[in-house]
Amino acid sequence: MKTKILALLLLAGSCVFAGPRFFVGVGVGAPYGYYAPAPPPVPYAYSYAPAYPAPGYGYSWVPGYYDYVGARYSWHGGYWAYPPYRGAAWFGPRYYGGRYYRGYWGRR
Repeated sequence: MKTKILALLLLAGSCVFAGPRFFVGVGVGAPYGYYAPAPPPVPYAYSYAPAYPAPGYGYSWVPGYYDYVGARYSWHGGYWAYPPYRGAAWFGPRYYGGRYYRGYWGRR
């Protein structure tokens, strides 16, 4: 008798957790390639030249760029960065066809 009750309780308890599951994902943040006004021209002095030598082996220079923050552009000065994985290269932000695309690390 006790084994039947125990089996019934185990079966009933497992049915509660075995129901169908539905998941809904919501993304927060700017979509890839969103409409924005054209950025101002990059000052030549800050465009490509590193201001100081690399801090160590394997670092890559990320040139300065304008980043679209909120409803305006803000200047982000160049800096040395260690790539997130071997063979990664920095692809700077770009403005094309009335849309702004953020910079990212990727493979060449």
